[in-house]
Amino acid sequence: MALRTIRTEGDEILRKKCREVKEITPRVKELIGDMLDTMYEADGVGLAAPQVGVLKRVVVIDVGEGPLVMVNPEIKETFGEQTGDEGCLSVPGMAGQVTRPQRVVAAYCDENGDEYEIEAEDLLARAICHEVDHLDGKLYVDVVEGPLRSVESGED
Repeated sequence: MALRTIRTEGDEILRKKCREVKEITPRVKELIGDMLDTMYEADGVGLAAPQVGVLKRVVVIDVGEGPLVMVNPEIKETFGEQTGDEGCLSVPGMAGQVTRPQRVVAAYCDENGDEYEIEAEDLLARAICHEVDHLDGKLYVDVVEGPLRSVESGED
């Protein structure tokens, strides 16, 4: 696998809507592997394909429970709300307060094309919402409450 360059705020690709993945090809699997390597190298919690310049509906997440690969993720339901700090690998060195659902139910396919539904809470729910926003051309800075502040290292 290879490390890919993380696109940063101002790169127009981050504002584009991603295309659905129709088939899990070897190229899609390579993208997933590269995204995982890139996310871990950058000490991130999540990474979406447009952040590495690919307009496909693919995200990878690891909130400390092992990697979660989501192809064509779709948030089906949301419950409650939580407000907390968010950062983004595409907005390095900055963080801000964002309100997200406390719990989400999401449908997705894994890297083998198998379909799943996940019920996620807390940080994982936040990460899923953050990454799905990326697939629709949205950044957390669009919904941040108050000013961004400088932090030592970014996280996604």
